[in-house]
Amino acid sequence: MLTIAVAFLAAAVAPSTASSAPAPFPSRAAATAPAITWGDCPEAVAAPGLECGTIDVPLDYAEPDGRTIEVAVSRLASTNPQERRGVLLTNTGGPGGEGLAYPAGLRDVLKLPQDLLDQYDIIGMDPRGVGHSTPVTCDLTPLEHPTNIPMYARGPADVRSEAERVADVAEKCGSSSTAWLLPHVTTANTARDMDQVRAALGEEKVSYFGISYGTYLGSVYTSMFPERSDRFLLDSATGPGGWDASFARLFGEGVEDRFPDFARFAADHPEYGLGDTPRQVRATYFELAARLDREPSPDGYTGAAFRFATFAALYYDTSLPGLAETWRALDRGEPVPVSGAPAGPTAEPAAPSSGPGAATQAADAEIPADNYIASQLHVICNDSDWPEQVWRYQVNVALDRVRHPMFGAAAANITPCAFWPSEPAEPRVKITDDGPANVLILQNLRDPATPLSGARDLRAAFGDRARMVTADQGGHLSYLRLGNDCADDLATAFLRTGDLPERDVACGAPGA
Repeated sequence: MLTIAVAFLAAAVAPSTASSAPAPFPSRAAATAPAITWGDCPEAVAAPGLECGTIDVPLDYAEPDGRTIEVAVSRLASTNPQERRGVLLTNTGGPGGEGLAYPAGLRDVLKLPQDLLDQYDIIGMDPRGVGHSTPVTCDLTPLEHPTNIPMYARGPADVRSEAERVADVAEKCGSSSTAWLLPHVTTANTARDMDQVRAALGEEKVSYFGISYGTYLGSVYTSMFPERSDRFLLDSATGPGGWDASFARLFGEGVEDRFPDFARFAADHPEYGLGDTPRQVRATYFELAARLDREPSPDGYTGAAFRFATFAALYYDTSLPGLAETWRALDRGEPVPVSGAPAGPTAEPAAPSSGPGAATQAADAEIPADNYIASQLHVICNDSDWPEQVWRYQVNVALDRVRHPMFGAAAANITPCAFWPSEPAEPRVKITDDGPANVLILQNLRDPATPLSGARDLRAAFGDRARMVTADQGGHLSYLRLGNDCADDLATAFLRTGDLPERDVACGAPGA
């Protein structure tokens, strides 16, 4: 969903430092899309059986015969022609996550069942602006903007200070060498690109599997092109509005939902010395944050960095021991061990310890170093109209500090979108119940990044088009990741048969 750079962040924040859906813009290009010429993949994403190619798509779909950009596509083709029924498009989230390697990751890491590999050609894609597609940049260094999650604001002065910093970030995006792309990198245009890929593949319909932000992209596609949509599996839903200002504030809610899982873990491991009960562990959080607000640790952890590192590690259960080690070191005034520093959340199963696309970008000099951060900013700032008045964020920070005391004053803080150099080019796509019943939403009950309330809103927006499967587990992302047979089997059955459950289903904990 997002990229994290805790070490950079700690240094950077130390003291020394309701509309109608857009038209699909049918074009002559969509009707005559050439077939993709498949060949070898870029070295950083190459995998056995994975093929790659590119297609040209309109920069601006309102001008289909105008300037074009490239979209990079990958394919893990079915090796069982008798069982093949079509294609499964995929998206790794972010926004900004590269997707070329994802089909191989589904096969090799998540172990997608063989019959689904037989049924579908699995299609990956670097969305417009991302990776091996025509990429965007804001020419940002990691210290200038290490993450698109807002910083914790202790009060109105922190919001004003952050406003000055993020205004500079937005200005750099607007004056970069790829500024000509800036207003056109949107979810709606990415959905149109997906339809160009569909046409280039010669398919009348596509199925889809998207995670995190990819749930919004899938929702937009199946709303814009319902007649071209087959089976749409959405794992960990952002909600019907995508990553807008309201969704950003949900990170505060998500931390409150998820933190009890870590509190129980820490209380069950007295060797960390963080508290004998979950309530004591929660108290330790506020004690450490307040202490670091007054005086940062020797290695640069402020209260804001501590809160941020906690949020980042709540994504996955595998990060909880490292988080406990980080807390213990900060509590004792010791340097945070590198091995214990929380790793960044990742959308890509093939790279569980890095930010989405980070390994590919490091290995490919043609991809700007800030491409993940920059492309994410382009999408979230272009998709919706963010408040521009600093005082609005100051009010929201004050409100959310009370509503969600652990992280609300971060989630509600100001972002570069308040100063974005362009206005949305078109209305947001409205997610409705207009279309076939072909959407299955999979959702953990305690997700820090895409909280349950957003998934419920998306389920309500789709109406009878969708069903939702909830799983009694914590963390971000669900399908084939947490060993929940109930949730995994329902999702697999949907991709296999297209049949939705008769009603929404509540699965228990893994192994229950």
